[in-house]
Amino acid sequence: MGPARAKVAERTFRRDRWWLSPLGIGLILLFFVVYSTIRYFMNDHYWAAEEHYLTPFYSPCISASCVPGSSHFGTPLPEIPAFIPIAIVTLIGVGGFRATCYYYRKAYYRSFFLSPTACAVPEPRGSYKGETRFPLIVQNSHRYFFYVAALFALINLYDAILALHGVNGGVGVGLGTVIIWGNLAMLAAYTLSCHACRHVVGGRLRNFGKHPVRYRFWTLVSKLNTRHGQFAMISLFTVIFTDFYIMAVAADWFSDPRIVN
Repeated sequence: MGPARAKVAERTFRRDRWWLSPLGIGLILLFFVVYSTIRYFMNDHYWAAEEHYLTPFYSPCISASCVPGSSHFGTPLPEIPAFIPIAIVTLIGVGGFRATCYYYRKAYYRSFFLSPTACAVPEPRGSYKGETRFPLIVQNSHRYFFYVAALFALINLYDAILALHGVNGGVGVGLGTVIIWGNLAMLAAYTLSCHACRHVVGGRLRNFGKHPVRYRFWTLVSKLNTRHGQFAMISLFTVIFTDFYIMAVAADWFSDPRIVN
């Protein structure tokens, strides 16, 4: 019989500020959840009619409760009670994609569940079942939420094109247009750098030589994938800033500075 494991009384021998990173990320995620929850249940100030700005939080707006002009794809859904977000479809689709994202799972597991908080810092719980049981087994649906997110990315592109609208007709560009297109770029980078996207474009191929086009896409996504965590965090701020700006314009807090028309 071999020697028993040494009993270590210390919880961890780390002397650095290992708790700083999970704390900071946790605060960022908490801020985003609080802000987005307030905005989704606000059901107001999401469409700037004169500038043709629709916030990504409410896109697509497909309920009969949507304000005139904001429903770019019709209103297949009936009027929704005030206590239910008008953008319930967006909340489920985009929220599901981010909640099941591999990077965000690592981030909020460490920050909120302490699972584990940091490298070489043990978990407070004695057992670990992973993502094999409910509710965490739902995380395995991420690859399906990717297809939903890709569809929303195309919808956001359509909204960005509509934002190229002059207040007096024709083509125009305002500060909000630039903000919307900047946010679109970050959302596209976050979506395309997703691990599920990398698997879709080349995960099942056995011979890249026979699929040169898919290999090029796989190579591009693989390069983006190395920065997936950065795109994930930056896109949180860009989508909040875009929503806040459009809310401010829609609520007439200030006028949108025009660059062209």
